Amino acid sequence: MRIDILTLFPEMFRGPFDASIVARAREQGLFQIELHNFRDWTTDKHHHVDDDPYGGGAGMVMKPEPLFAAVEAVQDQAEPPGRVIMLTPQGRLLNQGIVEELAGQPRLLLVCGRYEGFDERIREHLADDEISIGDYVLSGGEPAAIVLVEALVRRIPGALGNEESLDEESHTQGLLEYPHYTRPAEFRGWSVPDILLSGDHPEIEKWRRRQSLLRTARRRPDLLSRALQNGAVSDEDRRWLEEELETNLSDLM
Repeated sequence: MRIDILTLFPEMFRGPFDASIVARAREQGLFQIELHNFRDWTTDKHHHVDDDPYGGGAGMVMKPEPLFAAVEAVQDQAEPPGRVIMLTPQGRLLNQGIVEELAGQPRLLLVCGRYEGFDERIREHLADDEISIGDYVLSGGEPAAIVLVEALVRRIPGALGNEESLDEESHTQGLLEYPHYTRPAEFRGWSVPDILLSGDHPEIEKWRRRQSLLRTARRRPDLLSRALQNGAVSDEDRRWLEEELETNLSDLM
């Protein structure tokens, strides 16, 4: 996979991308990241990438000329031209399903906005997709691009030391992950659940599954509702969960 990031602040990425899983994956040649500055495609002496909005109003708007020129030039650098994604609060809300969808792409171009936003012609005629990482406003798309890259790299075969951990992480199966414990078995009077010390792996898996369901029900009932509607919860687990919560799960559907 190749990821091209178009931004006004390429220096913002060097710290996050020079450490941890992203850095190791790059060093191993598992994927490629290229950073590009929009200003390199401006044509005026002050390298303007923004201008006042037509119709008046606060803030500045990113101009179409340098963005179209930048994206089209970067697309020509390699094949395939890649999927162009704008990082914007108006985009699809990022979730694990979208991560897995995008992880299957051979090349992505991430376009980071600034100021009041993009000229609408960029959205209509240049972008293939728009992604948001949450219902809040940032100063630019750079933090969102970092989040997206981190999530994508984890899906690249070989990027993680233990590939099996991907299947058990929160959201991978539509539920929050179960509780984890490690040594010591007792700390300040708080003990690890006996089942985890039993060595009975089928019962441990059953306990983990049910703890995942219980945690999702208490913290993210919206996710549990989706899992119930998709048939991802067995009748046995559903009855157990209803007893634990003392409620009828049909109310969530």
